[in-house]
Amino acid sequence: MTVAVDCAPPAHLKPIGLDELTERAALQTRVDRKYVLPVSEARAVVAQLDLDTLALEIDGRRCFNYRSIYFDTPELTSYLLTAQRRRRRFKIRTRTYLDSAECWLEVKTRGPRGNTVKDRLPYRPDHERSLSLGRQFVDDVLARESIEVGGRVFAPVLVTRYRRSTLFLAATVSRVTIDTELTWEGGTGPLRLPGLAVVETKTGSTASCVDRLLWARGHRPVRISKYATGLAALRPDLPSAPWRRTLRRHFAFTGATDGHRSHFDVDRSGLSLVASAVPPNSSGTE
Repeated sequence: MTVAVDCAPPAHLKPIGLDELTERAALQTRVDRKYVLPVSEARAVVAQLDLDTLALEIDGRRCFNYRSIYFDTPELTSYLLTAQRRRRRFKIRTRTYLDSAECWLEVKTRGPRGNTVKDRLPYRPDHERSLSLGRQFVDDVLARESIEVGGRVFAPVLVTRYRRSTLFLAATVSRVTIDTELTWEGGTGPLRLPGLAVVETKTGSTASCVDRLLWARGHRPVRISKYATGLAALRPDLPSAPWRRTLRRHFAFTGATDGHRSHFDVDRSGLSLVASAVPPNSSGTE
């Protein structure tokens, strides 16, 4: 039997429903700070939260299963714009909430101050691997941001799966997500991070109490993108400068191929890639 490795908020935190969370902290335009740390550290931070922190709860559950499918051109336009840190970069994905079978098409772009802007459209789950129903929506969002794609074809490139818990911090009207059991699939077999959590704070201009708790425990924001960092890990031929430090610090370098160091232990029989965490206090400013 597989035991879930999650970071479900403890029972003493009061619940908040999805509709109320969306109303109070939709944060489609926001500042994102991301941290990579062992699951045990994420649990320790959650245990320190004030009682006015609210936990997203739906049908008695506080931890939910997600699947995201990222789309890109054959030339990997979206990936390369991100790798080159271009101002007008974007990501396109479908996100399926597996517990409810609800699906959205999402386009993420950058605002004028470098903040994240997310546009989303309700989508049919049976079309999660296709943009056929939402291509006009995608084109409209990109055109609004003056991003030229010239009618290029987009196809699925990467699939991510994970379990997520979400918190609402009333003092800063912000959200915190904690993702565990992270898995990427991109044509070369699954990459799994069984012992790590990705904690993301989604705020306005003010840092949240979770940011400050993480800073006090020695953790600093890192550059990580579920799409770009995951694809860089699976595709060592791609440029990965923005995430090289994250890969080096939060993945174990073991083994070599053709003279190049590899990030992973590779199970050749099952093409399973397993990464391990570094000690929790080794993070620094990215």
